[in-house]
Amino acid sequence: MSRSESLHFELHPLAQPMSADERRRRLQNPGFGRVFSEHQVTIRYVVGRGWHDARLEPYAPLQLWPSASSLHYGQAIFEGFKAYRQQDDGIATFRPDANAARFNRSAIRLAMPELPAEWFVQAADLLIAQDRRWVPAAPDESLYIRPLMIATESALGVRPSSEYLFMVFASPAGSYFPQGMKPVTVWISADYVRASPGGTGAAKCAGNYAASLLAQQQAQSHGCDQVVWLDAIERRRVEELGGMNIFFVYRRGADVTLVTPELSGTLLAGITRDSLLTLARDRGYAVEERVVTLDDWERDLQSGHMTEVFACGTAAAITPVGTAKSDRGTWTISQGQTGPIAAEFRRALLDIQYGRAPDRYGWMHRVCDAPDALDATDSAPAHAARP
Repeated sequence: MSRSESLHFELHPLAQPMSADERRRRLQNPGFGRVFSEHQVTIRYVVGRGWHDARLEPYAPLQLWPSASSLHYGQAIFEGFKAYRQQDDGIATFRPDANAARFNRSAIRLAMPELPAEWFVQAADLLIAQDRRWVPAAPDESLYIRPLMIATESALGVRPSSEYLFMVFASPAGSYFPQGMKPVTVWISADYVRASPGGTGAAKCAGNYAASLLAQQQAQSHGCDQVVWLDAIERRRVEELGGMNIFFVYRRGADVTLVTPELSGTLLAGITRDSLLTLARDRGYAVEERVVTLDDWERDLQSGHMTEVFACGTAAAITPVGTAKSDRGTWTISQGQTGPIAAEFRRALLDIQYGRAPDRYGWMHRVCDAPDALDATDSAPAHAARP
């Protein structure tokens, strides 16, 4: 099926949406991943037929055979991005085209079919427009969008499935730091690795996250919030922090350099990471994508050359690191406080996402405009997504 062909979405919304009072109750302190909006979008794929049966429908459980191949052989990928309420009460998402591109890179790595990027974005737009009343209006809150694809063929045998389900659902997300940005404590794991050369480290697949859980438990047993991953071969090169990319800030007088591990095939190419590199260059900061070892981290902290460490990702935008623990000892970073560069980038990124600052980069994708007086009532239908 060519990318120029259109895909028709059937719309089957709830006949009786949730009451405004109940929705407001659920939107109070939603946390992350605990509350879900009222609809989902699904598209099916069959080898020889391609993508078909696209529909918006009520959020509901899936039906799978016990023999569905994703349950046995792990063909399961996902993405994550957010919809933000803008200053004029419209709704926009942040760089969904980049998520679509990464989704397809993950699909290729797991021998799954690619989904045209315009259909990926259109599916998300349809869901957001239908459930736009679930986009929180409180400061720093958003609607988290979760696209995924799983293999659904009922068959045992180690081979790519012939059938797949793509779907998108949404979850209101509270502020990641409701009491103000708080630096985290991290555990540098020498026992476990996230990814190895030639593996699936650059893919956003379910198995990568399952394999991380034991290391995360180890980090928590040491009183830490997150685990820092090292390379699989020498266990000396810093790669990622939990499910986030990591940055090191170097200062010499007024000169600032941002250093982040290079994308070598074992790291996930974070969209927030890429955005921060652009913001840094535009601010006149030097940017380096290179190897950072544990020796570098310890030595440069002790010399005072390294002044901050922070992680970045969709959920938190920016997460400063205040303390790092390992078998080598404990290191304190930026006196355990949020550094000025981390705070600057968090503010700059959120201001673009929420429409408080001009979007000079074309990153924001407008999904729907502010409702008019009639459409603002709960009985009115949602705006259609933009094509």
